Amino acid sequence: MKFGKLPSIEGIDFTLPSDPATNKSVLENNPHQTAPTRIYIGCTGWSMKEWIGRVYPKGTKVKDYLRYYSQQFNTIELNTTHYRIPDEKTINKWYEESTADFRFCPKIPQSISHSRELGLGTELIPLFSRAVDGLKEKLGCCFIQLPPYFGIERIDLLQRFIKAFPGHIPLAIEVRHESWFESPQNTERLFDLLADNGLSIVITDVAGRRDVLHMGITSPIAMIRFVGNGLHASDYIRADDWVQRLKSWSGPGLHEIYLFSHEPDNLLAPEMADYFTTSIQNHLPKVQVRGPQLIDNDEGEQMSLF
Repeated sequence: MKFGKLPSIEGIDFTLPSDPATNKSVLENNPHQTAPTRIYIGCTGWSMKEWIGRVYPKGTKVKDYLRYYSQQFNTIELNTTHYRIPDEKTINKWYEESTADFRFCPKIPQSISHSRELGLGTELIPLFSRAVDGLKEKLGCCFIQLPPYFGIERIDLLQRFIKAFPGHIPLAIEVRHESWFESPQNTERLFDLLADNGLSIVITDVAGRRDVLHMGITSPIAMIRFVGNGLHASDYIRADDWVQRLKSWSGPGLHEIYLFSHEPDNLLAPEMADYFTTSIQNHLPKVQVRGPQLIDNDEGEQMSLF
């Protein structure tokens, strides 16, 4: 993930901002559930041969990556759908090869997100929707990553897209243009639009763009993209702060949290996910969470780095 990456993180203030005032009312007004909040933890892909012997058993074949990935993680930031809409055969394969509790979070194709009219007036939105519907109960929350040039002056277009997107499919919006955050009024307009339509907003914790760390909650689903810096000491401090924030959010009004671990080249993302999982289990015992059990192939059993 290149967005917001810096050549050096020296001097960066990684403190989590306070919650916006709207969070309290959103959490209170969301439909309440009796089941504990469920936290899904995952990475951004499963095709990592470098994980063999650490995340996947020695000798794992490419065709078995997803099967082992879903045993280690219970969600994925599915970036492959950003480049093409998967066919029915591919969707069925993903469904059959993943565990029963697994949730896919597909990224909206760039043919929609980066088009002039966000796919409106074409068959792209219905085509994508029909495809991901094939994931059935394993469909988590889709998300659209709007391009860096998509500013608040296009909020009316975003509203038309939201109205056209099927309401039964959970959706989160990620905005990157600075105009969405240059004033509290602009940010509140975005939060209100999403809350009024029951949609989520993506929260990104990355060194070079602290404005996108807005901490907003606009629906019963929260989606967090945590961008680490190679397991730098600050990654763990940030993770600890996040666990405390998730603790304050967890409750009947927040049904699901999707937390995606990013590390350079995705190589150390499992270690960060492991740290998050262990910390959540220690501090939020009532929350449902499942994360990786890293392998020590020298000993033939699970290992722990922490």
